[in-house]
Amino acid sequence: MSDSIFGEPIYSYSRAQAIADGVLVDLSQLDPIRRAFKYPVACTDTVWNIIEAATKQEHQDLNGIAHDIATMAYLAIRLSNGGDTVRFKVSIVGKTHLLKLHIGPGDTPESVMTLMLPNED
Repeated sequence: MSDSIFGEPIYSYSRAQAIADGVLVDLSQLDPIRRAFKYPVACTDTVWNIIEAATKQEHQDLNGIAHDIATMAYLAIRLSNGGDTVRFKVSIVGKTHLLKLHIGPGDTPESVMTLMLPNED
């Protein structure tokens, strides 16, 4: 029996399950992301589709795009007034995308970061 007034959860979906299912894509293995952030970073599949489509363009590669995203996210964090979410713009293959980066607990109380489109949660 749970101590919560709401009782036991009916259903839960972990970050690890979302990554395994492809709903989230782990970006933490990319050098530019690893250098910019000390916490694990994943993006939604919609952001990943933007990144993946960009890599198919001439003179584009995954690390370069990750570098651009990490740089703009890092600058947005530095310029923010705190909080758990920052919004920023990044140019990917000549198109400006508005993204947001959220930091919070993942499957454990340890912090994780999630990159998504502004209309995603």
